[in-house]
Amino acid sequence: MFGLEGRTVLVTGASRGIGRAIALACAEVGADVALLARGTDALREVAEIVEKLGRRALVLTCDAGDEDQVRAAVADTVAQFGRLDVLVNNAGGFGFAGPFLELTARDWADAIRLNLDSVVHFCRAAGRVMVRQRSGSLINIGSVSGVGGVPMLSHYAAVKAAVVSLTRSLAAEWAASGVRVNCVVPGWITTELTRAMSGQEEVSEGLLRAVPARRWGDPEDVAGAVVYLAGDAAKLTTGSCLTLDGGMTSTIGGPTLIDMLEMGRIPV
Repeated sequence: MFGLEGRTVLVTGASRGIGRAIALACAEVGADVALLARGTDALREVAEIVEKLGRRALVLTCDAGDEDQVRAAVADTVAQFGRLDVLVNNAGGFGFAGPFLELTARDWADAIRLNLDSVVHFCRAAGRVMVRQRSGSLINIGSVSGVGGVPMLSHYAAVKAAVVSLTRSLAAEWAASGVRVNCVVPGWITTELTRAMSGQEEVSEGLLRAVPARRWGDPEDVAGAVVYLAGDAAKLTTGSCLTLDGGMTSTIGGPTLIDMLEMGRIPV
């Protein structure tokens, strides 16, 4: 039920962190993997590992915010592998961190392009393929910021909330076509994106007071959830948001990101 033998998975932002872990996890359970990011060298390293696992890999250099490049990437994947069974929209980032009143129009536009436009472009391009073949699993990587307010990251929280809403809308729209759409909602995960927080002991310990599990998540924690949602074990699961946060959103209280930023403990 958890195997992906004979299936093709496309992962955006696959060169490092969560995307890399997802790509390798899918290959480990039998999938051929199309690897997509803006830089090629790191993707080639991931592709070599995929191939050592006995699976095929396709390296795609693409700006996920450019619709023409996205359409070409999906077309190249189908041309190479003959089909597209799973799409993982992982590319994203928050860039600016600070008070909402200091957020510029460019900061807002960048957040939209990287975290929402990219998802929309890939959902549309991959969705056409999946609806036509009447099967597929589309998995968006969200954030706990999208299900609750996050001071100092209001722009990021807003676009991740939009991803959650889009996930549910497409799940309902495409269910009769055999296409499932779900969202994975991570909390604090150790990646380059969160290094400014996880890499400082005092900041890390402060943030973890709000996490009952008292630990940061690993990229592999997210990868395991994606493998589940991609395969037959989740064949009745659509429109779901699978939260991976060590219990953080189940509690009230604890220090917040705004506390850490205002104390000058996180460099912005």
